[in-house]
Amino acid sequence: MNIYVGNLPYSTTEDDLRGMFAEYGVVESVSIIEDRFTGQSKGFGFVEMPNNSEADQAIKGLNEASVGGRRLKVNQARPRSDRPRRAGGGGRF
Repeated sequence: MNIYVGNLPYSTTEDDLRGMFAEYGVVESVSIIEDRFTGQSKGFGFVEMPNNSEADQAIKGLNEASVGGRRLKVNQARPRSDRPRRAGGGGRF
C-alpha cells in the first residue's frame, strides 16, 4: 500500500520516516518530496508497505502523531489520476 505522510518537519530524513513505519512492519520504500530547485523538503512524503494490514496499523498509529512539534497527516495515497489538477500560473496579461 502506498501511504501519504503530510505535515512532516522539514528536518525529517528518509531514514527517520522509515524508522517510524518500520515499527509497524516491512517498509518497501520511502521518499520525501523535495523542491527541485533548492533540495529543501516540501514537508510531505510517501511510504510503500507491501502488507496492507501492517500499512493500516501504521496509518492508525501515526495519523495525528506529534513529530517535531507537528501533527502528522497519514492516509492511503490516492492514485495520481484521482488527484485534482492544479491550474498553471505565470501567464502574462
